[in-house]
Amino acid sequence: MTSMIQLISPVDGRVYAERHCADATQIDQALAAAATAQAQWKRRPLSERAAYCNAAVDAMLAMKADIIPELAWQMGRPVRFGAGELRGFEERARHMIAIAPEALAVLEPTPVAGFRRHIKREPLGTVLVIAPWNYPYLTAVNTIIAALMAGNSVILKHASQTLLVGERFAEAMRRANLPEGLFQNLVLDHVYTAAIIASGRVQQVNFTGSVEAGKAMENAATGRFLGLGLELGGKDPAYVRADADLVHAVENLVDGSFFNAGQSCCAVERIYVDEKIYPAFIERFAALTRQYVLGNPLDEATTLGPLVSPSAAEFVRGQIADALLKGAKALIDPKAFPAGVPGSAYLAPQVLVDVNHQMSVMREESFGPVVGIMPVASDDEAIALMNDSEFGLSASIWTQDLAAAERLGNEIDTGTVFMNRCDYLDPALAWTGVKNSGRGVTLSRLGYEHLTRAKSFHLRHEI
Repeated sequence: MTSMIQLISPVDGRVYAERHCADATQIDQALAAAATAQAQWKRRPLSERAAYCNAAVDAMLAMKADIIPELAWQMGRPVRFGAGELRGFEERARHMIAIAPEALAVLEPTPVAGFRRHIKREPLGTVLVIAPWNYPYLTAVNTIIAALMAGNSVILKHASQTLLVGERFAEAMRRANLPEGLFQNLVLDHVYTAAIIASGRVQQVNFTGSVEAGKAMENAATGRFLGLGLELGGKDPAYVRADADLVHAVENLVDGSFFNAGQSCCAVERIYVDEKIYPAFIERFAALTRQYVLGNPLDEATTLGPLVSPSAAEFVRGQIADALLKGAKALIDPKAFPAGVPGSAYLAPQVLVDVNHQMSVMREESFGPVVGIMPVASDDEAIALMNDSEFGLSASIWTQDLAAAERLGNEIDTGTVFMNRCDYLDPALAWTGVKNSGRGVTLSRLGYEHLTRAKSFHLRHEI
């Protein structure tokens, strides 16, 4: 008897979809098919792989009209923003396809007479992608296309909250006529997911999710000598220097804090502002935040949808309540957002001041529409506070001084440093983190290094 996974929509709390989990026989068949398909796929020229992958991207984009409302029902993002995820999906996929010839090219060291020496990038085998619900197309494509381009087969296990995204990927691959077994979407529970990792039949696991789930991945992989890429979230800081363009900084940091209801691993969750511009900054920031429209994500007027679940919203409400109890001040009146009913997944955005690092809201990942803002007296104070975290995914510096941004960026413990932008992944750059934000790399040329292994050829042809 297989278990059933239900997708509960945050829009209205009803079951939106449900699927049976794969059983042991189905999993065994999927792993065998993946290995068989990969053995042939790796021999195909890179140009052929690119043609298949581009066709899959085209097929996914052709489903746009259905995907956008479906995404709103599954995880709550307003339909007015749904197309943005597909634009990002295409940007990342096309970039990784385009750079594959260079990233996977044979490396030849300085010639030595009588020898032919080179290093090839060989595919690993089967890659298991465990994708999250918050950016379900973007996070999954970070690995899927590059893994296929590198000559691997792929098994996708998508989050239960976005079951239908996995099916969309499978349908796109089917329409692109990928070889049978090369890409497979499996509905899995935690037990069978761990069993696949421990089976020795996958050679790389790329996971995006919580720190605790990341630890479970490591435990499952113990002793298997497989690659493990972990992107585990963040508590991303921003520092607004006195010379920043105030209008630009406020506009982008409000968006970076509240887009997708703050449900992003690289959302801005804490802001440090030079004390000289702090009063003007928080006044503008709060005023712009009040312009959000909280409501049903299927409504085109909505700019802030529900969180993924009532429990997620309750966690953020708890952080806000704890901060207020400890002396923080809320700049946003929740009553101005009548859709934010206590106990529901709908939560008004909140801006907190008079906060400190003894408060959960400044230390634990919120993953919701709340941000704490603190004044600072110097660059040194800002950097010390930015680094006072167990996370290190991305950080942003807002200034008109490029040299200062580079200098300060060198002092921040983070995977990505932004200047005058935030909450964005450039597919030409490595997406990575430090500390509890994880390990490994996706995107860029370096992403291919984590989906291949080096194979050296040392050939003596003159004796």
